[in-house]
Amino acid sequence: MPTLPTHPTFSTVLVANRGEIARRVFRTATAMGLRTVAVYSDPDADAPHVHEADVAVALGGSTSAESYLDVAKILDAARKTGADAVHPGYGFLSENAGFAEACAAAGITFVGPSPDAIRKMGIKHEAKAIAKAAGVPTLPDALLTTDEPEDWRKAADGVGFPLLVKASAGGGGKGMRLVAAIEGLEEAVNGARREAAAAFGDGTVFLERYLTASRHVEIQVFGDAHGNAVHFGERECSVQRRHQKVVEEAPSPVVAPETRERMGEVACALVRELGYVGAGTVEFLFDDTDQSFYFLEMNTRLQVEHPVTEEITGRDLVRLQFDVALGRPVTGERGQAVFGGWRPAPHAIEVRLYAEDPARKYIPSPGTLALYEHADVPGVRYEDGVRSGSVVSHYYDPMLAKVIAAGATRAEAAAKLASALDGMRIHGLKTNRDQLVAILRDPDFLAGATRTDFLDRHPELAAPADRVDVTAHLAAAIAVSVHRRRAGSASGASGASGASGKQSPTAFAPAGWRLLPYDGANAAWTRQGVRRAPETPVTYRLDGSTLYLIHGGAEYEVSLSGLGESSVRVTIDGVGLHCRVRVADDTVVWVDDSAGGHSAWKPTPRFPDDTDPAAGADGAAEVPGTVVAVAVAPGDRVKAGQVLLTMEAMKMEHQVKAGRDGVVASVDCAVGQFVDAHQVLVTLA
Repeated sequence: MPTLPTHPTFSTVLVANRGEIARRVFRTATAMGLRTVAVYSDPDADAPHVHEADVAVALGGSTSAESYLDVAKILDAARKTGADAVHPGYGFLSENAGFAEACAAAGITFVGPSPDAIRKMGIKHEAKAIAKAAGVPTLPDALLTTDEPEDWRKAADGVGFPLLVKASAGGGGKGMRLVAAIEGLEEAVNGARREAAAAFGDGTVFLERYLTASRHVEIQVFGDAHGNAVHFGERECSVQRRHQKVVEEAPSPVVAPETRERMGEVACALVRELGYVGAGTVEFLFDDTDQSFYFLEMNTRLQVEHPVTEEITGRDLVRLQFDVALGRPVTGERGQAVFGGWRPAPHAIEVRLYAEDPARKYIPSPGTLALYEHADVPGVRYEDGVRSGSVVSHYYDPMLAKVIAAGATRAEAAAKLASALDGMRIHGLKTNRDQLVAILRDPDFLAGATRTDFLDRHPELAAPADRVDVTAHLAAAIAVSVHRRRAGSASGASGASGASGKQSPTAFAPAGWRLLPYDGANAAWTRQGVRRAPETPVTYRLDGSTLYLIHGGAEYEVSLSGLGESSVRVTIDGVGLHCRVRVADDTVVWVDDSAGGHSAWKPTPRFPDDTDPAAGADGAAEVPGTVVAVAVAPGDRVKAGQVLLTMEAMKMEHQVKAGRDGVVASVDCAVGQFVDAHQVLVTLA
């Protein structure tokens, strides 16, 4: 009898990751009866993924290098807990061939492809050569092997402009720069090398022709130990910021059926060329004018956007990863159900919810998430790594969650997803939620006009029109705040009543504002999270179920119903709006309405402190991070807008620029130094 192949078995899986992907893997592993192990850094000690695992191991340290990228610590955690399998998730060690080899040497099953396949596809310029051998179309490129700018210019001339400078050893938009002409090449190469070295430990970069009218289309593939290579169709991920995906969907609105088959065939040819085993994604640049496509890279792991493929195929891709790792064959058949009976849908869209400010060049917004809530909506899936009270650390990527909606049509999926985002309550941090909603409702997006320059062509979506009914929200904030203070005030509950027993509307004056007849502006409220939002002087009087309000030069009689400590329905000029209101320590009031508007308000203290320690600082950090390059020295003359230094925060580079013309009086930081938000780094005379 022939010898049957032996395959690994395992019962305990350690997820060498954090956040939403760790929770996602735990969900499937638990459903399969596997014991789960979490690992965590110091900032993640109270993170949701830590509490959801059967066992959790502290790695120590704060940075990725000190924790999730430390192979020895991960393997030691596996040894301590008896884990006989490791799932790497995505990012961190997921495409690290050395880690896969170390797992094998320790007798641990690595739930992913072989180290050889990871290594071959991990170096992008080498991956392109293998793709060519497999018959996959590619774009012109050139590897930069010297430090001579003249060599770079010659290589660029051969590739042609516009071009991308790309990190050879990484992905996710890091170490990538778009160059339109020769003048910007040197700065782009230096910046990409620096960022690539910091993110991947390898500063090697190459040049590749940039298609100005392209789309980003990728094929989900699987290979198994029996030589099978299958694909599950395409995803389109063209809506990007900083070359990082923001909106993903399946299927693409423009890929023709026959093109889909060709793309799937060449993707599977690459799987067979590699002898690839596991989940992978073959990414292409796609030209919708002629349905041509060109190899971009192959990611040897699960993708962030894998849920949209699950939604349209009914297959649990994490379970398939475990199945392949256990030696089971994989087929391209669609499933009948996924995750508790969900059925495959014709179309699915995913958005990435980030703690960042799109209106300020996507600057990260680390801090404490005061409230994070979402309702259960049929056909909407939330893959989140946070909860109320979570601290979004500057050490890691600022993604809070992925939200996915499936629908009978693309338009239905987009509408359902926009509505679900509107209904989320996210307090305490600036996010890209408004931008995502605006994208999903944009006519060009709905028409399928989603090339990779979509956000460049729609800059207005970074700061969409305010959908808040300011008067209604201000009225709700004031009414609930006053109601809470009255309900909690002993003095307001005694002696200040008329013969009817009803409290006099002028008998109670809460701290921080005064309730007086209309005799001038007796309070000021400032809208938070809106740049240059002025103080709003208001005069108001709460009398039973009516709030008399003057602001912005107009007088309003606001009808209130259901006034409580956390909600109220406000009606102005016959139009009613239900508002949920949250008061935090009487310092910030958050309002979320039934139409999807949300705002935050801060009442001005009775004796405000108008001193600002950061006022006039021209070189102050906007976010906490690490200084990676200083471009000026004391005595240098600088112009407004000139780059003073470069910081790295939340895995991305950010430039600190001069706010005015001047002379550098001092540089108050050094390369490698960690600095806090608002810390003055360069002082201008």
